[in-house]
Amino acid sequence: MNRKLAMTLAAVIGGACAAESQSDAAEVEPGWRWTDERVTETVNEVRAGRSLQPQSWPNGARVAVLLSFDVDNETIALRYGEPTISTLSQGEYGARVALQRVVDALDRYEIPASFFIPAVSLRLNPHQADVIRQSGRHEFAVHGWIHELNSSLGYDEERALLVRAMNYLEEVTGERPVGYRAPSWNFSPNTLRIIRELDFLYDSSLMADDRPYEILANGEPTGIVELPVEWILDDAPVVNPRGASYSAPRDVLQVYIDEFDRAYEEGTMFLLTMHPHYIGHRSRMVILEGLIDHIRQKPGVWFATHRAAAEYAKQQSGMTD
Repeated sequence: MNRKLAMTLAAVIGGACAAESQSDAAEVEPGWRWTDERVTETVNEVRAGRSLQPQSWPNGARVAVLLSFDVDNETIALRYGEPTISTLSQGEYGARVALQRVVDALDRYEIPASFFIPAVSLRLNPHQADVIRQSGRHEFAVHGWIHELNSSLGYDEERALLVRAMNYLEEVTGERPVGYRAPSWNFSPNTLRIIRELDFLYDSSLMADDRPYEILANGEPTGIVELPVEWILDDAPVVNPRGASYSAPRDVLQVYIDEFDRAYEEGTMFLLTMHPHYIGHRSRMVILEGLIDHIRQKPGVWFATHRAAAEYAKQQSGMTD
């Protein structure tokens, strides 16, 4: 059982969760046997539309910096139904120690960030809400109910879990969340339909650009802003010492610096995804603090929540609901 769980977690960290939505690999018809129509329909189901990159960010800023934290904690172990005491304790560290360390660092620099939280993570550790909202700068956003494998769920179950998560975050924080990040960044065939029905302002799960863009559904504009992510800009695959792609923290810092510097040259956007139970360890805080120090040396930087960036990009583009 433990070996099975370890293999499953490794697949998640490597970004290979989508394979788990297939009930039997032998039943999957390979793409080279598809018709041209099937290929086109599949690709166009969820696609990048027009760029929403503004000419400049607020106050003439050259680049927008969006720092985000997925507060997964124990939900990574719980969602498979086979948690171990060890994996649960690793998640507990995120709530008990790491989150406060991360928020303290942000608040020293008066930098806002967005916190994507599976609702169960907040239910297990309700004090996290106070830690995040104390400064009044940060955003709460939805990251599923229990970090569920939504790509393997039917419409009704996926929607019910998302509604439950939204309602709980609103109850705890007093504000309806407007941002969504799919657990493990996986969209099911129903995810886009559901987040449209629930009137989300933006999503931050897809990877078709470095800049904000409008999501298309079967070629039609949806009015939803996408703030794209990328595994290159996610700490989970690279700072976990049990992961296949582990890198030394200072090497990771250099990658993030290089990504930011190019975003600055382009005048676009730099979006980074981190997890308190990883980045909040002492040696990993070198990454976050070193990156912030580097960014703050540049003029014309706008640190923003995802919500603020999505609202600004949408307004500047003239996009209507």
